[in-house]
Amino acid sequence: MKKQQVTGLYLVLLMLCCTIIQAFSQTPAASPKPAPKAAASSPKATTKKAPSPKPLVPTLPQSPDSSDAAPDDITKILKKAKIFNVLIRLMKTTEIMNNINSQLITAKTGGITILAPDDDAFSNLKAGFLNSLDEKQKIELVQFHILPEFVASNNFDSLANPVQTVAGKDPERLPLNVNALGNSVNISTGVVNASVVGVVYSDNKLAIYKVDKVLLPLDFFQKAKPPALAPTALAKAPKAAKENTAADDQDGDATPADQQKSAAAIFGKPLVSVAVAFLVAVMWN
Repeated sequence: MKKQQVTGLYLVLLMLCCTIIQAFSQTPAASPKPAPKAAASSPKATTKKAPSPKPLVPTLPQSPDSSDAAPDDITKILKKAKIFNVLIRLMKTTEIMNNINSQLITAKTGGITILAPDDDAFSNLKAGFLNSLDEKQKIELVQFHILPEFVASNNFDSLANPVQTVAGKDPERLPLNVNALGNSVNISTGVVNASVVGVVYSDNKLAIYKVDKVLLPLDFFQKAKPPALAPTALAKAPKAAKENTAADDQDGDATPADQQKSAAAIFGKPLVSVAVAFLVAVMWN
């Protein structure tokens, strides 16, 4: 009886163990814990760039791209715009084109700015004006449109008047004053008031801007001063006056005896003539 109870107890324990083992085998495996999320990276501090100054002069739609045109070939740049034929001809005949191209090639600093009138601006000049200029005046006219420095489209307001051109800086003969107000740039020469219409070309050492009028130098219209009198003529006049004054002084200083002699010399000859005539008449009678 006792053995049967022990055997029964073993069977119960065995069944309990089987039940436990079966329960564990049916339980799904625990899913792995998710990896901890990486800490959110702090956003990078972004520094806003200061907006570049707004250009005072807009870019023309027919302007050649700076990547397509070489800065040392102004002829090519102006030809691409197709509106500067008269200016190109003037720059070639005066040989200024070659000088500028050479300067752009050799210059390491500085630059050049060209204020370019288009063909319409030249057509508005008085008929025959260009043909009336001599070679020296044509050179001065072209040089008057060139500044010996690079001026960016937003830096016209930094120029000091009168602005120096390649023709020179003479406020009486060659005044060139630039006034940048708002989005407009105006130029005055004392003869012409023009406006900068737009950018034709610009890089870091060459800038070409279209202007709506030909910039005429003031000295083209100044009257020549009359020539000064010769110094010899001025020197002779006081001498003559001095001689006249000396003669007057001599007359004023004459003594009574001198005056009597002068009177005798004046009236003596007529009296002698009268006496001779009287004697002849008496002897004839």
